[in-house]
Amino acid sequence: MNLLSPVTLGNQVLKNSMAMAPMTRSRSTDDGVVSDLAVLYYTQRASAGLIITEGINISEQAKGSPWTPGLYTREQIDAWKKVTEAVHQAGSVIYAQLWHTGRVGHTSVRNVALPVAPSAVVIEGQQHFTGAGMADYETPEALSLQEIRQIVQDYRQAAINAMEAGFDGVELHAAFGYLPNQFLAESANHRTDDYGGSIENRNRFTLEVMQQLVDAVGEDKVGIKLSPAIPYNSIIHDDPITQFTALIIELDRMPLAYIHLMNAGFPADMFPHYPTNILETFGTLTRHTVIGNMGYDGETGEKELEKGIAKIISYGALYLANPDLPKRFELKAELNQADRATMFGGGEHGYTDYPFLDVA
Repeated sequence: MNLLSPVTLGNQVLKNSMAMAPMTRSRSTDDGVVSDLAVLYYTQRASAGLIITEGINISEQAKGSPWTPGLYTREQIDAWKKVTEAVHQAGSVIYAQLWHTGRVGHTSVRNVALPVAPSAVVIEGQQHFTGAGMADYETPEALSLQEIRQIVQDYRQAAINAMEAGFDGVELHAAFGYLPNQFLAESANHRTDDYGGSIENRNRFTLEVMQQLVDAVGEDKVGIKLSPAIPYNSIIHDDPITQFTALIIELDRMPLAYIHLMNAGFPADMFPHYPTNILETFGTLTRHTVIGNMGYDGETGEKELEKGIAKIISYGALYLANPDLPKRFELKAELNQADRATMFGGGEHGYTDYPFLDVA
């Protein structure tokens, strides 16, 4: 079974070809510090060859959702050290997903500060989870050039902090409508300077951040997550095939560990100009390891690996509910179902109390 076979990622060999996908769980302190419960949560799921953490805020400004962790204070870094040490002892590799939410936030979560974005364009048709209930999105403040440069440096420092915390590498969250994705999309980026307008300009922010990450942590330790065909958070691309082709070609010049591609998440008739097979469209453009994400089970994940484009398949909700997922796939055992009501916020319930297989 390909999913259970070792695979090389950068300069490391993973024990299998399965990754735990990043998933926001909102169980950190108000100060963005992960708890001992998080140590247990990640260690339980060290059955994965690769763990990619939940999104980790790179700065106070980056925060958009309640009870999400950070990587910019001493207390936060020291708390993550406990996680990485435990995961390594359990035989897995762990990358930190670096996160700036941009306009996907709310003043009630940000000490009354408005979210920031490439342009002052509000998210429409959705509401935001604030911890005190759902709320309409607010119009963000457009970033100045000086603020953009500072955020690029914040990413760099967060990557340095991640390595100090014992992570094996970092992943830039450039998907699902967060800040880098906002720069990429015409629907969110109305700038007329070097960061807006042309494809080259809209790709610039992501490429600048990625170069800083590589410079900070070294070769074969940086990945990126992309969602070329997901309209969530009011992200619409006019020509995603041309744009993401150009972006991936530029990324291919960098010594990266992997490119993490989310499958299309939309009714095909809504966006006829969008590619429907993301891995075949974009995964063939890179020499880097490709990780396929979104919608896979054991059978479809195995079939995806057999195609030869993706070398690793990442699982989200299935790993949340099944900490022993590789063993369940191996035995074709019944899977626990994720409890959607306990995904965000709370304590042990729906976090560390999902049952393991009884194989005695």
